[in-house]
Amino acid sequence: MKKLLALALTAGLAFSMTACGSSDTTTDTTDTTEVTSAETESAEDTSAETETEETADADSDLAYIQEKGTLVVGITDFEPMDYLDADGNWIGFDADMATAFAESLGVEVEFVEIDWDNKILELDGKTIDCVWNGMTLTDEVTSAMDCSNAYSSNSQVVVLSADVADQYADVDSLADLTFAVEAGSAGEAAAEDNGLAYTSVGSQADALMEVAAGTSNAAIIDLLMAEAMVGEGTSYADLTTGVVLVDEEYGVGFRQGSDLVTLLNDFFAESYADGTMTEIATIYGIENSIIAQ
Repeated sequence: MKKLLALALTAGLAFSMTACGSSDTTTDTTDTTEVTSAETESAEDTSAETETEETADADSDLAYIQEKGTLVVGITDFEPMDYLDADGNWIGFDADMATAFAESLGVEVEFVEIDWDNKILELDGKTIDCVWNGMTLTDEVTSAMDCSNAYSSNSQVVVLSADVADQYADVDSLADLTFAVEAGSAGEAAAEDNGLAYTSVGSQADALMEVAAGTSNAAIIDLLMAEAMVGEGTSYADLTTGVVLVDEEYGVGFRQGSDLVTLLNDFFAESYADGTMTEIATIYGIENSIIAQ
């Protein structure tokens, strides 16, 4: 009888312990499931935040240039805006301003000569990060790029031999001349708008050489370049400026949606306010063309 009672008590205790153990296991599993679920949600939130940050960085030109450490500037040989000094360094109003802007962003500047007619393709293909080269703010440019505020005024002007300049004092008188113009430039657009016969060449400097060589009767180039490169004391002493065809303004072009545009506009405003912009312009003789920021 005692043995049967002991067995019954043992069996009951075993059942009780098993039941308790089962209850504890279920509770622990539930708790673990809740913790795991919370951790998963937290991980998903973190992943989503990271993806958002990566997308934002991918869309940021500032992040892009800071990661590679350079601001690549597309230019042509265009005195007094971008040209080589005796040591082979790029100088000029635009070159000096671009260098200062790059420094303000904590990166180096790199100048790359481009085919001006392909400037939009170069920009979109990320061969360059901006076009900063006395670029006229035409409808074509402003529709294909995000552009800075205008920083300099300019004109498209006829350049021709000084000994015949007095014969070509207005647009109508230009009809019989042949012109050299830079492909894709505002000068080319001015020739088209005025119905003038022209040949497209690689740069404005090439256009001047065409006139000097007698291959073309005249060129249409930027007034700022003409003032620096033709006339007494220059390499083209026999050439002079003539009819002004159109007035215009310069700006800097970036990829569409670039966050560098606002940064450059702020830089321009600060540089104008503290006198730096005018000081650099004075070095290159274009202080009277600078637009207030």
